[in-house]
Amino acid sequence: MHCYFVLSGDSQLPVLYHVERVRDGRSFATRTVQARQQGRPIFTTTLSFDREGSWGKKEIKHTRKKPDVPLPEQPDGLGRGRGPFESRRVGITNRDSPHAADRSLQLYNKARGTISAEGGRQAHLTALAYMSDSYFIGTVSRVHNIRRFSSPGAIERAAAALKKEVGVEEELAKRYLTDLAEQEEQELKLSKQTSDDPNMEVGMMVSLDHTIYFHDRRAFRADEWIFSEMRTPWAGAGRGLVLQQMWAQDGTLIATCVQEVTKKIHNLCYISFSIRPLSPNLKAPLQSTRPDG
Repeated sequence: MHCYFVLSGDSQLPVLYHVERVRDGRSFATRTVQARQQGRPIFTTTLSFDREGSWGKKEIKHTRKKPDVPLPEQPDGLGRGRGPFESRRVGITNRDSPHAADRSLQLYNKARGTISAEGGRQAHLTALAYMSDSYFIGTVSRVHNIRRFSSPGAIERAAAALKKEVGVEEELAKRYLTDLAEQEEQELKLSKQTSDDPNMEVGMMVSLDHTIYFHDRRAFRADEWIFSEMRTPWAGAGRGLVLQQMWAQDGTLIATCVQEVTKKIHNLCYISFSIRPLSPNLKAPLQSTRPDG
């Protein structure tokens, strides 16, 4: 599944999805979907489906082993938002490395509550796709230990920038960003992390695309804890690349994700947000209290 975020969406307007049947083969089928508002494309995706069992009886197998990381106890104030899923952060690995690309972020996610049987496999795959964006975009700044919010003034400027760039209500953006700032402050106190450059902040960071490779589609439940590890092999020229791998409870690698972001660095404020794939309300991230941007 390859997603591209073309324009910001407006939650007050209807979204029309145009589906094109590109190919129906014996083993694979391809579809493209374009989401439009007022006749303008705001989101496009290309999806590839394979027929179960079409690969035959003989095949080559290998997989990366899940890191041996236990599920942490939930710290107070972190990962307890009212969103559709729960999160428990493990932390940043290789923090002492002088190279940001050597560091990675680790966390556990699961859908809140229990997913009913009526939704079938599709419900778990949809929930996994949504969860794959949790903390993902912020990997670039977090491996550098850069603080996202420094003062109420920074939040004011961030909210104003969101209103200008995306059309989000300023008061709604302030509430969302203030919540993120408070949760970030708790996280920094718990981890005792220091910034690589205390004078540097991210002014804006936005997802350009989001790709998900589903591996073993029947090896997990999205309402059970899923372990994720995120790293960024490269950042520069106003962009950054982040990679993520996700494992089920039994250690099965179930998905690999890739995202490219665009960013602006200065000393004023930090905005980190992304538009979720598979969600008709494209401003949903700004209406939740999830500890991510």
